[in-house]
Amino acid sequence: MENKKFYVTTPIYYPSGKFHIGTAYTTVLADTFKKYKKLRGFDSYLLTGTDEHGQKIQTIAENSNVEPQEYVDKIASQAKELWLKMNIEYDDFIRTTEERHVVIVQKIFEYFLEKGDIYKGIYEGMYCVPCETYFTEKQLIEGKCPDCGREVTLMKEEAYFFNMKNYAERLIKLYEETDFIIPEYKKSEMINNFLKPGLEDLCVTRTSFKWGINVKSDENHVIYVWLDALTNYITALGYLSEDKTLFNKYWPADLQIVGKDIARFHLIYWPIFLMALDLPLPKKILVHNWFMMKEGKMSKSKGNVIYPETLIDRYGLDATKYFLLRELPLHQDGVFSPEGFIQRFNSDLCNDLGNLLNRTIGMINKYFKGNIYNYNGQKNEGDKKLEEFTNLQHNKIQLAMDNYEVVTALTEIWNLISKTNKYIDETSPWVLAKEGEEDKLKSVMYHLVENLRKIAIYLTPFMQDTKDSIFRQLGINENLQTWESLIDYTKIPENTKVVKQGEPLFLRLEKEEEINYLKNQINLL
Repeated sequence: MENKKFYVTTPIYYPSGKFHIGTAYTTVLADTFKKYKKLRGFDSYLLTGTDEHGQKIQTIAENSNVEPQEYVDKIASQAKELWLKMNIEYDDFIRTTEERHVVIVQKIFEYFLEKGDIYKGIYEGMYCVPCETYFTEKQLIEGKCPDCGREVTLMKEEAYFFNMKNYAERLIKLYEETDFIIPEYKKSEMINNFLKPGLEDLCVTRTSFKWGINVKSDENHVIYVWLDALTNYITALGYLSEDKTLFNKYWPADLQIVGKDIARFHLIYWPIFLMALDLPLPKKILVHNWFMMKEGKMSKSKGNVIYPETLIDRYGLDATKYFLLRELPLHQDGVFSPEGFIQRFNSDLCNDLGNLLNRTIGMINKYFKGNIYNYNGQKNEGDKKLEEFTNLQHNKIQLAMDNYEVVTALTEIWNLISKTNKYIDETSPWVLAKEGEEDKLKSVMYHLVENLRKIAIYLTPFMQDTKDSIFRQLGINENLQTWESLIDYTKIPENTKVVKQGEPLFLRLEKEEEINYLKNQINLL
């Protein structure tokens, strides 16, 4: 069998402070797709990390009376602790201050310089320190940064530039001939807003600060953020190093995930850098929207930020992941609200999923002393319909995940949960028990367990503790926890026993109390 590979990346995060749920979302999304592909038998590899250079970091460190390296060491450590807490199964954590990255970035710069893609000049323009980006007067919005809305500063300095104009037509052609951007509308956004008006050459070095990677042939310059940061996706794999094993194995990336605030850099600069290096482009770049609060964008200055630790410590990891993944549509911003979070928890997790498991285990213990009997073909009215529906859902869930449509996948999983709950009401096991229809009752119990088994497999990439609990309570062995075992309804062996007393997957929350708790957590920040 062909060894299928899947290389997925998150952006490397800027360590300007503690990570909120927006950053957590990006990483959870990448981790979810990695786990899905792993479940499907792919050799999966996830890269994340931190982007640790630049004027902003130097300034923050100076204001904190610490060296920049000491500051970024602390933030990188916090990031790793958070990903551990969130059970993020990354394979590598790249830091741009690491020697393995630094030496390759220097090699790439010198290659571009020798090739003529980089030239020296004088840059004068409006500069946004937080975004580490230069803008022309036309790009400003009411005289302020178009990305973050902050004040910009007029700056002039000697700099090296990357000749983006040389690759603009080739990039437009790539856009027109391929579909590597998700969602599709981001393609026309890049063409109409940046490429058609005329692509500016990119400033790739600075001389006004020192916290960065030095240009080997001109040490007054440090390599500017985007040439440094974007190349992490290949330096982490050993590109241009002595050991290119990982690079040869995993590049090109199958999926690169970024937030909309850095879409331009990944959809324009990154493909052009790869073209200039004569390297294949990533197969897909997924641009996701933001989690907003009722007051608008999350902002520490507004005091409306929510951190993942707040949710995990009180409501558990699986509930936190479920909310994040379910509430952010592909084509628009999502909203975090205390009311929405508690509603999802009580309705989807407690009522729909939790009650389905508890009712099923309770009935099997009541009617058959905990035994799951083999499916014998004695179908009730609704058995065939349930099987047909479940098989259709399998195709829908798999297609959604293959297309990286995580909200759609979770919606279809919950449609299956709802249908299985409805199946209980339609077949009325209590009536079958009363009327002595033992064979039909066995079939109903079997179908309930089998659907719960399938549901747990579908939940594997999303909610690992929950799927483990479902398998354990139903007595399902590891052989029946694979994607391949989803094919039919004849998998569960005779003498499989459920636990004597079901354990709740999620405990129902007191609505007003928890809404007030979350509001207080947000306001305290």
